[in-house]
This record gives sequence, C-alpha cells and structure tokens, in this order.
Amino acid sequence: MAIIDYRVEDGAAILNWDDEDRPTNVLSGDALAELHAAVEKAVANDEVKGIIVTSGKQGVFVAGGDLQQIESLGSGPIDAADLSKRTGAVLDQLRRMETCGKPVVAALNGVTLGGGYEIALACHRRILVDRRHAQVGLPEAGLGLMPGAGGTQRLPRLIGVQSALGLIMQGKQLGPEKALEKGLVDELVEPADLIASAKKWIQEDGNATQPWDRKGYVVPGGGAGSVAFAQTLMGSNAMTHAATFGNMPSQQAILQAVYEGLSLPMERAGRVETRQFIRVLRDPTARSMLRTLFFSLQECQKGVRRPKDVPRFDVNKVGIIGAGLMGQGIAHVSAKVGIDVVLLDRDLAAAERGKEKVAQTLQRRLAKGRTTPDRVEEILGRVHPSADYEDVKGCDVVVEAVFEDRDIKARVTKASDEQLGDQAVFASNTSGLPITDLARASSRPANFIGLHFFSPVERMQMVEIVVGKDTSQTTLAKAWDYILKIKKAGIVVNDSPGFYTSRVFGTFISEGNHLLVEGVKPALIENAAKAAGMPMPPLGISDQVGLGTMHKVAKQAEKDALAAGRKWEPSPAQAIIASLIEDHDRWGAQPPPEEDGTARAPGGFYDYHESGKNLWPELGTAMNAWIERNDEQPSAETVRQRYLFTQCLEAARCLEQGVITDVRDGDVGVIMAVGFPAFTGGPFTFIDNYGLSEFVRDADALGARYGARFEPPRLLRDMAAEGRTFYS
Repeated sequence: MAIIDYRVEDGAAILNWDDEDRPTNVLSGDALAELHAAVEKAVANDEVKGIIVTSGKQGVFVAGGDLQQIESLGSGPIDAADLSKRTGAVLDQLRRMETCGKPVVAALNGVTLGGGYEIALACHRRILVDRRHAQVGLPEAGLGLMPGAGGTQRLPRLIGVQSALGLIMQGKQLGPEKALEKGLVDELVEPADLIASAKKWIQEDGNATQPWDRKGYVVPGGGAGSVAFAQTLMGSNAMTHAATFGNMPSQQAILQAVYEGLSLPMERAGRVETRQFIRVLRDPTARSMLRTLFFSLQECQKGVRRPKDVPRFDVNKVGIIGAGLMGQGIAHVSAKVGIDVVLLDRDLAAAERGKEKVAQTLQRRLAKGRTTPDRVEEILGRVHPSADYEDVKGCDVVVEAVFEDRDIKARVTKASDEQLGDQAVFASNTSGLPITDLARASSRPANFIGLHFFSPVERMQMVEIVVGKDTSQTTLAKAWDYILKIKKAGIVVNDSPGFYTSRVFGTFISEGNHLLVEGVKPALIENAAKAAGMPMPPLGISDQVGLGTMHKVAKQAEKDALAAGRKWEPSPAQAIIASLIEDHDRWGAQPPPEEDGTARAPGGFYDYHESGKNLWPELGTAMNAWIERNDEQPSAETVRQRYLFTQCLEAARCLEQGVITDVRDGDVGVIMAVGFPAFTGGPFTFIDNYGLSEFVRDADALGARYGARFEPPRLLRDMAAEGRTFYS
C-alpha cells in the first residue's frame, strides 16, 4: 500500500502522506523513499508549478521519527559507517527537495514534531492550521536524542542561533501562535483553507530558493564568526553544564553540531550533524530514556496492565474528602474532564476555600491564555463544596485526601461507606500507610484501593495504584478507568508500608540525613545531589515536603511501634527534625500558622528571604548533639554514588518482595513521580547499564564502609551470578 498519494491540481503536485499501517505518520525509510520519488515525479512534470506536502491523518502531519527503529539501533553495537550512510541518504533526499527548482510548501494539518518538522524545514514555506493541538517543534532532546535530519542546521539559519538553541535544547513544542511569532511557520490558516492557501502561494510567489541558498544571506542575529554567535555558544555551553552536570550527552552534541555546522555549506553541515547524532546513539543515555520515557510511559498512559476481562467502568461522579492541596488538585483534574465533583471537608467554609483555590489556578491559566472564560466557568460549575457526607451518594469513586493519620482516615472511610453503593470504589490518597490496614475501616474491603497522587496534581502525570490484600480485580480495573479518564499514567504496586515510589525516594532523603549526621558539609550534600541528576537536593526537599509532616510520620511510627510492643528510639535524623521543630520553631518552607493563627516565618534546613534562600548557617552548631565531627570530607562522586545506589537497591528490594512486578513500571514510576534522574532511564535500567556484577561489587564496598543499607538483595546477587539483566 502506498504511503504517499500523488495527485496534481491547479498546477500543484499534492503529496498526501498517509501511512495506513501506522496510527500516525512517522519519518521512516519507506516513507522517505516514496516522498523522494514523488518529488522527482513532480519535478519532471512541466505542468507542475509547485509541490505541496501534506497529510491524510486527522490532526497530524508527521509526529516524528520512527522511534522504534531508533531504539533498535541503540539496543546493540552500532555500525557507524552504515548508519552514517543511511542518515546521509535522508539528508541528501531533503536537500534535493529544497534545491529541486520548484517551490515546495509544507501544508501542516496538525502536530508536526521531530522528523516531521525537519521535513517542513526543508520546504520553502510552512503553512499551519490554526488549531491549539497543532504543536510544532523538535522535541528529541527530551528523550536524550537530537535532531538527525538537518534540524540543528536549518532552524538556526531560519530564526537565528539564540532562538533556535533555546527551542532545540529544551525540546520545546509550540502552539500555532507562538510558532508563527518565533518564525517556525510562515502562515496560520483555518483547516478548510490549508491546501488553497498553499496553492495561492505557489501561484503568487513560489520562491523556490531557501534563504540560506540566496546570495548575500546572513544568519539572523549573526552567524559563525560573529561576536553574537561566539557569545551565544559560550553562554549556552556554560548554562548547559550548570543544568546537566554532563549527564546529558545530547545537549553537548547539539551545541557541537551547531557550532561546527553553521560555518559550512548545507551539504557539509549535515554531515557534522550526522556525526553528533551517531555519537548520541552510541551512548546508553538515549536508549535508556527512549525506552522508559517513551515506550514504557506510553504503556502506563494507555493502561496496558489494566485487568483485561473486566468491562469498562464510566466514572461520572466523584467524591473528594479533604479540600486541602491534594484534594483541590484531584477535584480540578476530575472536573476538567467532565466529572461532577463533591468536594467535602469538615465544614462548608473549608470546602469552599478548596474550590476557591481551584478557581485561582484556573484564573492563572486564563491570564496566560491557556484556557477561556467559558471553560473556567464550566469546570468550576462541576465542583460542589459540601460538609455533608450524604452528598457522596451516587458517587462512582470516592477519594479521601485527608491527613496521614489512621484514625482520621478510618472516620472518613466509615462515614463515606454508609452512603456508597455496592459498585462504588473507595480510594485512599496516602503516600505510605498500608492499604490493607486502612481497608479494615471499610465494610467493603474488596472495593478499597490506594490512589497515590503526587503534588501538584494538575501537573504530575503519575498515579501509584496500590492493591491491598482484599482489593478485587474489578476494583483495580475501575481505578484504572478513573485514572485514564483524568488523563493520568498509572503504575500498579502491591501493598507495603511506603509502597514503591515513597520507599525509593525515602532512601534518597534518608541518605542525605545519613550524610548530615556523618558530618558531611550541607553544601556538599546538596550540590552532589544536583550533580547526580536529582531535581531537588535532600535537605531542600525536606523543607518543601514540610518538616512538620516528616515529624508527624515519625510520631505515627513511634505510636505503631509502641502499640506493637516494640521499643522506639528515634534515629539521629529524626531527632534533628524533632529539634528543628520543637527547639527552633523551624517547620520548613511553608510552615503552618501558630496556634492563634499568626503566620509563622519559613525556615528549616534553609533560611528563606525575598532574594531566595540559603542553608541555615547555624545548622551544624544547633544540631551538634547529633552531627559527628568529620575532618575528611568524601568526594562529590562518592556522595553522588551513594544517592543513586541507595535508591536502586531499594527498587530491587521492592521487586524481590513483589511490591512491583514489572521493571518497566519500576523505572517509569520513580522518574515521573519523584524525580529519579531521567538520564539513567530509571533504577533497573541504571543497574543494567552499570553491569549487575559491577553493581553488586560496588554496593558491597559501600556497605562495608557505610552500613547494611547498601547490602544487595539476594535477587541482585543471583542475577549477577547467572549473568542475567532486567531487560534481557
């Protein structure tokens, strides 16, 4: 079946790209071969005055390169010579199109990303439909890749080096108005006018020469050899290193391709890009990120692990118990997709304050042009504040988002239970309290499940779906249906204190505390975490989470231990947090008010002020009862290794204990939910790339020096001995 349909209308050859074997068009070898043949056919026809490249897919031009083909290239040894030859053929085909002597228009009917936009760049004009979904850009860097079909060479020549680098290195995707403003497209039209506008341009203008092929052409803002070019590249190099700490090879490769290529003619510039493209593919970072952040994440977004034999469940009404930060977010994302929401709190005033916070979020979006007044009114109209549990009658799903206190959760569970039908699902939004224990307060434990949302709910894609001992497969399927309806990705975990993501992330915060107690300088603790790729360092994130929350969790653990007849002794880290709160009134970045309602000044491990924040200078002195003296500081690399190893080891323990059952979920979950370094591809991919035997060896070395928490679980030892990997 042909991928490119060829027809001639009004002197224009229309090349309609519609790959019927794929749900969307991608830049594949077969498609490019047909595109090249169609261009040659049009060039040879004297009746054809110009060429229009468009798409037969609804709302999509070309969504990017063939990522499955790229992943397969990166899964084993790369034949650089063969890959260079094939990539060179692509560049030659696109170069032939832009120098064919006839004007070529890209009539973009929707999403135009990656390789699709690189095709558009090789056309002489780009016309885009004026629809919000029609995103344009080069997003490859977000997956650890880089453009490989001329994007690093044509976009800087089109809009200038500074503007192009910002878009390419951040992988930005722009909507129609921004794409026009930045110069990525030349014209916006209504969908019905797309082909007519392309024909009109061919007839009235039809310039068949690219700007960079015209005599006297100068790169906008200054090309190679200019002071502006040198300053831009030097600044970009410094900022890239500061942001990535050398963890993202694609960033350096993009800079190198632009730096070397812009001083060369297009034919040679493309070869520079190809060299860097192969360099990126040879590094495991691109393969790791692509597998986890594209393929595995897509599975989580599609609910691949939803029980297959349970009929679909339509969620029309949801009850949210607790109108605080998490409850507000869950209410917002539910109402946004058309679900009626009962937002319930201890009194009506608290519930109405929760709705007002949703309104404020929507108003911020409105001010930025990301929504409309009608849409704001529509969403808010679905959120119904309440203090009466009778209002949750008829709810398909109820999510409690109250404090991490078993007694409070038990009370709201029982109060909701009395109002719910037999088919309704009750979900606890807890970050770590065992679901099986919480379900004891329910008269229907089979309908009880955990839905661990992450803050801010509106922006965080991931939800941890926690299956208790009595949770039925029907309830699991219904929970999936709710998650998918509110456009979230999910991973399924089995019940365990802390579940999966909290357990893994908890070891990172805990390791920061261990380092503090060992007498490691706080600045080293924090900076080494950033170098490891963590989005926030452990002391900083402790302040953000709230020292009061962490103290409350420790108090709950103490209560549980005493109730079970176990002796309780707080760790030095717990003692430090308790002292920060009780002795110094330092509760973190967003402290609760005083008992009389007076605002409390922010402060924890950090001091906070109008100009920013800094580590509390008195930390070492104030906590000297628990902080050891350490005259020999560890290297930054050792601290970095400790952060990564402690999290990977906990992930492996969770797999061994059956808390998670799929390493793909394990990798996606901690990257998307708690910020495990994306460049690694996740803990299991990190271990695979490190080498099982080498990882076990180095974990043992860390254990001998720093303690039993670095002891590899039996699973890792067995895998290393048998030569197995997680993804083999």
